[in-house]
Amino acid sequence: QAQQVESGGGLVQPGGSLILSCLAPGNIFGRHAMGWYRQAPGKERELVAGITAEGRTQYSDFVKGRFTISRDGPKSTVYLQMNSLQPDDTGVYYCNAARPVSFTPLFGSWGQGTQVTVSS
Repeated sequence: QAQQVESGGGLVQPGGSLILSCLAPGNIFGRHAMGWYRQAPGKERELVAGITAEGRTQYSDFVKGRFTISRDGPKSTVYLQMNSLQPDDTGVYYCNAARPVSFTPLFGSWGQGTQVTVSS
């Protein structure tokens, strides 16, 4: 059963911004890289951004320069700052522990995610 909890999604106009949060248990957050993933309607879930326990980040090409991933150790929280949002960014956003090189998901269970809708 997934233990991470995503929040912060909503409806935003094109060009707008959102900040997503992922609260993960300390035994997961402290040991592992973390990733944000999204699933658009009718598409497979894909990596958006990842961050290692040491703070190294990786972004998918479609969000480079627009999104920023960060992590707060004391709060066991991973953030995704999303700027210049576009309709193609619409989807359900999930976080998960990740493998530190490929950022493929480490665990097979997923939380409920948080819905992001970009529309005018």
